Amino acid sequence: MSDMVTIPGGRFHMGSAEFYTEEQPVHEREVAAFRIDRYEVTNADFAGFVDDTGYVTVAERPLDAALFPELSEEDRRPGSMVFTATAGPVDLREWRNWWRWEPGADWRHPEGVDSGIEDRMDRPVVQVAYEDATAYAAWAGKRLPTEAEHEYAARGGVDGARFAWGEDPYPGGEAQANSWIGRFPYDNRGRFGATPAPVGSYPPNGYGLYDLIGNVWEWTSDYYAPRHMVPGERPVEAGARPSLLSAGTSDPSPVRRVLKGGSYLCSPEYCLRFRPAARSPQTEDTATTHIGFRCAADVTG
Repeated sequence: MSDMVTIPGGRFHMGSAEFYTEEQPVHEREVAAFRIDRYEVTNADFAGFVDDTGYVTVAERPLDAALFPELSEEDRRPGSMVFTATAGPVDLREWRNWWRWEPGADWRHPEGVDSGIEDRMDRPVVQVAYEDATAYAAWAGKRLPTEAEHEYAARGGVDGARFAWGEDPYPGGEAQANSWIGRFPYDNRGRFGATPAPVGSYPPNGYGLYDLIGNVWEWTSDYYAPRHMVPGERPVEAGARPSLLSAGTSDPSPVRRVLKGGSYLCSPEYCLRFRPAARSPQTEDTATTHIGFRCAADVTG
């Protein structure tokens, strides 16, 4: 779905002081006019890119032995992170309770080798790392949005509200985005359960954009810092060693980008991040079942 919407330039209040410290400080930010995809990039879209270019995603490649000599060949085989609902309540401080490393999981097989996308072509592509998203964007003649562009677009012209639709997460008792409804991470009563929804399944925002909130987290082009960088500042992240987060381990110096929008796993009791101001760090080499993207472009002429 290549439909794009032109967003007029303007100023808005970026961030929030209500929820998580990384969303601060609230500050006024100016954004020039830009274009952004009306929908998240779907499996059908990404399949067209792969068919045309032969591109192989990060999750489909084994880890480089030169970068990770401490791992066995078995541990370096292709794979990615997969969400797995638990049987009941668990310690919400430990994300490993619901995430697992799954060999063979990739964009064609989001939950592992026994899964597929044949009946999900209208759903957002997932299991895409930052490199995969930028490669697609370049092929399409586009780019990834900046963090400010994403937040500005997600607000839909409603400046300062908690949610893109106002102050209530569920106005009239109705979900306005694909987020977790029920007790996390074992009881989801939402329309689509613990999976991405077909794009456009929920109401558009004031700019006519769909799923900028909820459904899947979306890559932006900005490096992550644990607070908002005021204009003129930039965190120094480039050149760091690749992380092992996608292999289920940690690294002290990952290259991280900002994810925006929240996902179908966002729950008020655990992760109240299906809001325009919400942001999350993610290592560039990580692919999961709840990360996708959409593209942006400059306004020319």
